[in-house]
Amino acid sequence: MNEFDLKAADWDNNPMHWERSEAIAKEIKKLIPLNKSMTALEYGAGTGITSFLLKDDLKQITLMDNSKEMVKIMNEKIKTGKVHNMNALMFDLEHKSYKELKVDLIYTQMVLHHVIDIDSIINRFSEMLNPGGYLAISDLYSEDGSFHGEGFNGHKGFDVDELALLIRKKRFTSIFHKKCFVMDRKISETETRHYPVFLLIARYKARLK
Repeated sequence: MNEFDLKAADWDNNPMHWERSEAIAKEIKKLIPLNKSMTALEYGAGTGITSFLLKDDLKQITLMDNSKEMVKIMNEKIKTGKVHNMNALMFDLEHKSYKELKVDLIYTQMVLHHVIDIDSIINRFSEMLNPGGYLAISDLYSEDGSFHGEGFNGHKGFDVDELALLIRKKRFTSIFHKKCFVMDRKISETETRHYPVFLLIARYKARLK
């Protein structure tokens, strides 16, 4: 059982998770011309909050996560809500490619800093996008490591310009990024810090055959 299996049951009870997803979904709607013919993938979907906010603007959404408990909760929410254009999938895209799906949009929220090999995951995103498809990444700006604290082996946020350069090398164009949310996180009994979150949008230009 991983850390997100343990967090799954209480995830939706945190108001900040909803506020963050609402801010990100609002910006995605503003910056990407969503329509009911588009298919999408949310990578590291958690309990699917962002996707539930976008479901009425898209044809079909696949919610991918490698946490069994998160996927279980997503399936329960889809069933309870009688949602017909969303499906949850347990899959570890960080360590292997998924060849069975092509989509017009991939979005991810606060997930990339947990992925060790960023180059590899961007490659996998590009493999799953249709030509002209969109990638939307929301994550932390570079921070001092206090967000997760000692023992965390992921990334301490990102220099968004460096991330944009890496994405551009993977045949993405029209790259744009902006601050979209600020998280207040208590890091000790006496200190709360502010951690800004960016949203980066890019469009995939497939290689000519």
